[in-house]
Amino acid sequence: MPAGVCGCCGPLRPRYKRLVDNIFPEDPKDGLVKSDMEKLTFYAVSAPEKLDRIGAYLAERLSRDVVRHRYGYVVIAMEALDQLLMACHSQSIKPFVESFLHMVAKLLESREPDLQVLGTNSFVKFANIEEDTPSYHRRYDFFVSQFSAMCHSTHEDPETRSRIRVAGIKGLQGVVRKTVNDELQAIIWEPQHMDKLIPSMLFNMQDNEDSERAGEENPASLAESCFRELLGRAAYGNMNNAVRPVLVHLDNHRLWDPNDFAVSCFRIIMYSIQAQHSHHVIQQVLSHLDTHSKNTPRVRAGIVQVLLETVAIAAKGSIGPTVLEVFNTLLKHLRMSVDFELGDGSRRNSASSLSSTRTKESEERIVQNAIIQTIGFFGGNLPDYQRAEVMMFIMGKVPVYGTPCHTLDTVKIGHQGTKRIQMMLLSSLIMVTSGFKCKTICAGLPAAFLEPLCSISLMEDSELRQLVLEILHNIIDRHDNRAKLRGIRIIPNVAALKFKREKISKQDVVFMKKHGQQLYRHIYLGCKEEDNVQKNFELLFTALALITIELANEEVAIDLIRLSIALQDMALANEENMPMFIRCGIMALVAAYLNFLSQMIANPPFCQHVSKVIEMRNLDAPYLLPEHVFREKFPDSLDRDDIGLYFQTADLAEALTVPGYNVERLAIPYIPQVTDEDRLPRRKSFVDTISLQVDILSNSLPDQSQLAEEITFETLKKAIDTTGLEEQERERRRQVMEKFQKAPFEEIAAHCESKANMLHDRLAQIFELTIRPPPSPSGTVTVTSGHAQYQSVPVYEMKFPDLCVY
Repeated sequence: MPAGVCGCCGPLRPRYKRLVDNIFPEDPKDGLVKSDMEKLTFYAVSAPEKLDRIGAYLAERLSRDVVRHRYGYVVIAMEALDQLLMACHSQSIKPFVESFLHMVAKLLESREPDLQVLGTNSFVKFANIEEDTPSYHRRYDFFVSQFSAMCHSTHEDPETRSRIRVAGIKGLQGVVRKTVNDELQAIIWEPQHMDKLIPSMLFNMQDNEDSERAGEENPASLAESCFRELLGRAAYGNMNNAVRPVLVHLDNHRLWDPNDFAVSCFRIIMYSIQAQHSHHVIQQVLSHLDTHSKNTPRVRAGIVQVLLETVAIAAKGSIGPTVLEVFNTLLKHLRMSVDFELGDGSRRNSASSLSSTRTKESEERIVQNAIIQTIGFFGGNLPDYQRAEVMMFIMGKVPVYGTPCHTLDTVKIGHQGTKRIQMMLLSSLIMVTSGFKCKTICAGLPAAFLEPLCSISLMEDSELRQLVLEILHNIIDRHDNRAKLRGIRIIPNVAALKFKREKISKQDVVFMKKHGQQLYRHIYLGCKEEDNVQKNFELLFTALALITIELANEEVAIDLIRLSIALQDMALANEENMPMFIRCGIMALVAAYLNFLSQMIANPPFCQHVSKVIEMRNLDAPYLLPEHVFREKFPDSLDRDDIGLYFQTADLAEALTVPGYNVERLAIPYIPQVTDEDRLPRRKSFVDTISLQVDILSNSLPDQSQLAEEITFETLKKAIDTTGLEEQERERRRQVMEKFQKAPFEEIAAHCESKANMLHDRLAQIFELTIRPPPSPSGTVTVTSGHAQYQSVPVYEMKFPDLCVY
């Protein structure tokens, strides 16, 4: 009877339970019973409404087997679940998925590595299934957390640790594939999930212990693949959430110094994201650099180098309005680096502080060089129209006389800091202008750029003048002829160098008529600087040669000859007591250039005269030639009477009596045009100029007591006596008429323009004084570095007009 009762109870069990039970063999080593599994699959496909019950029952059995450590049956249950999941594609699979995910979660929660890997593999298979309709209630928060924890596994066995990490990365990859294209699962891009996903991948990319493994068995390569896939799927609004965890991870693990891994990460980012999203990444790195503005120099240098890699890739495409923001931020940090380097002067007394200061200076130099390299590389990869804007932008930041400099407070950093900033900005300009091929010279050297650039060329610092000349070379040399010149020398055969030339365009002719005198003036004044070295003369020769190749027509050639003769006369007269080295250097420069010019214009009499002078110098005065001037000993004086050693204006004019050359202009000595800068003494820095202007203004405003001069008989006599005034006036008129009759039009126009500029400056100073509000006890608002500050003046310090005081 008991046997009969047991026999009749078995058939009373639901059919789906019997089918599920039949797939499990008595010995788990035998594996899944395939024939019964086929029956269960057929039943599930025929009656899809039973899927949720099948899944719930399988989950119940799996949970029980996990607790009892019957791992063989656990593997069989997961295999059955995978087959049912792959076979059933319908709307009714939704409830079954919930049971499936519940069982996967059970396996992931276990401490057995084999079960964690088993659950991960099942989840990956599920992630590859494309569902017909999205799920409104399904969430993957648990799986993100669990897979991220597996990515950071610290298992004792290296082989097992690697298996768990690979499984965790695959699981995260499955989550990304399952959710990233589902609009209802956009929550995966939220910071709480990205803060787990991104660091998990970066951790495995960084910890590349199993580099000898290949393919998906290597956690580092698999994590990189997943990282690329995630970034490639990032939309416009998700870029910030995807990049921010990368920066945080690099901070937490101190990976900015050294920054090899950081550079590698951002290369992956820039090549994985869509091109139109590049500016998001750049903005994130810039803001991160601002955050670390007070960090160690090496950390800041590491971030700047990462920015260099970022903008180098982004510059190949379009990055929109971020261009000037990049340069503005970099220039701001350049100034801060100079402040940090030079701001510890008060603590340089003891030996220990001196050594620490030197270390800090060297580290700050690393930051500054990285910033310059970034500025130059980024600017050099921009299109020409954007590069011209960047050149103007950088030049606007260089502290020079006559231009406003709002961002660089040069008074605080002093002469040394100002010079450092000038040199670094000019070095970055050299990199930006390198390879710049403007169609017209007007586009490369607009007046707003040329004037401050030439103003720097008059600084009493040979290195600054060298940088200015190199910038001019980059802009003027549009056919890559500079490399063929190779310094200053007497070129025996210019034609053999095969310079590339084109016909001078009308725009370039107009430019030389308008700005040629300005170029000549700065070359003329730059030659007589007492601190010139060999490199200065080499660069000056190159500048003259490039102007001849790129911009010279017959009229410009005459002007260049006048300039050369004026330089020779200046060296001979020596009215400014120049050192003998400078005088001989100028002579050598004139000889080298006239030799070059004579062969470029191909005039035989001209070439014959130049060659004759050079031969005489070889015999009697080799120290006046470029090959010997930097090695020979100099005489005490130059013999002005030995005319065979010098170029004669009359002989040159006779040689150029051919159509096209106005030789009458050679008889007019070249005199550099007078500008506002000549009214001030020579200056060493922008700071000295400011203090000088303050002194001039203070001295030009005497007290009322000085104005009340005592009137005596002598003063009245001097006021009445007009003897000689009429003769002086007639002489002045004669000189003015002669100048306007004989001087070239360009010099007359430049002279009038300088007077107009002086009048404009005076009116601007008057308007500034009249429009400026008077001091008030309630305070006035001043804007400093973008912040409003109120400054009040006490009543007892205010100066009232006499009519207001009683």
